[in-house]
Amino acid sequence: MTDPVQTETPAEAPVPPLVALGQLIQANSGGAVYGFKVAYGELTLLAERARICEVLKYLRDDPDCRFQQLVDLCGADYPERAKRFDVVYHLLSLTKNHRIRVKVQTDEDTPVPTAVSVYPNADWFERETFDMYGVFFDGHPDLRRLLTDYGFHGYPLRKDFPMTGYVEVRYDDEQKRVLYEKVQLPQEFRNFDFLSPWEGAVDYVLPGDEKAKTSPN
Repeated sequence: MTDPVQTETPAEAPVPPLVALGQLIQANSGGAVYGFKVAYGELTLLAERARICEVLKYLRDDPDCRFQQLVDLCGADYPERAKRFDVVYHLLSLTKNHRIRVKVQTDEDTPVPTAVSVYPNADWFERETFDMYGVFFDGHPDLRRLLTDYGFHGYPLRKDFPMTGYVEVRYDDEQKRVLYEKVQLPQEFRNFDFLSPWEGAVDYVLPGDEKAKTSPN
């Protein structure tokens, strides 16, 4: 009898490091991290809003993670969603030389637990996110506007915020005080075709400006 032909089983491809890290974090999160994705060489974790502090503490303290620094905290607006806002945390591990992104979702009324107890520098980041998007942070020690003034109306980085804003500020010499007034647009809207930055110039012609009226020789 001839010996049976033995075939070699192909070795499984190694799991990329970021995928392995995402799998490890999700497995150890107790359901607080419900998903992750790797895109453009970056790992993004998708976390439950109510358990974000639990997730951040794990990422900061676990020996396999050690993300000691909160580099940034910001918002993103997706008006077509019921939970229109993403709150995004960018973390850095000096020990592991890794960066990671954590996202939670919320709506206009549901606050996100503040991360100040985990990363104290989240204080001003959360104030900025509140100022720009109107996202509330439950338990924040001083949640008020940071970049806009006290009388500002609306949240400038929401997709539905008008380019002109809602109010304008001016100093009144007669009343000797700052006034907040509804935006006035006295100039009529014009249609620009943007083909020439010098539309209407008649005293000179620039090379490539076919629209300008040339002067007679």
